[in-house]
Amino acid sequence: MSSRTVQSGFNFEYFMWMFTRLSGVGLVAMAMIGLLGALVLGASTQVNLPTLMRWTFFPNPNHVQSSVPDVALGWANGFWQIMQILIVFFGATHGFNGLRAVVEDFEGKSEWKPLLRGLIFLLWIFVLMMALYIILAPEAQV
Repeated sequence: MSSRTVQSGFNFEYFMWMFTRLSGVGLVAMAMIGLLGALVLGASTQVNLPTLMRWTFFPNPNHVQSSVPDVALGWANGFWQIMQILIVFFGATHGFNGLRAVVEDFEGKSEWKPLLRGLIFLLWIFVLMMALYIILAPEAQV
């Protein structure tokens, strides 16, 4: 019979376990804020359901195509940009942490594990940087 010592205090695995649970709850809360914000700004009478759902998760006026004039003006402020950045950060980090957990479970003590961890980290950084660029970039002139 082997004895196993449990490490007390906060370590990386425990922190990420807690982050995954809290970020899931946070993503649901931010989706509700986005949906309520869309309804308050008049989306219930001005847009169809798919556009409403798109605005719920990505409230960026530059990415919404609508035939209603001036419908995007309520979304063109810093609050919705911050909400969108938080949704992308928590969603991407939540997902990439899940991918990291899969690698930890299935790779064991493989020589590939550090390479896969590094690849996941670089991909996470790339996704966050691209998301920030897309969210904060001015509207493209077509």
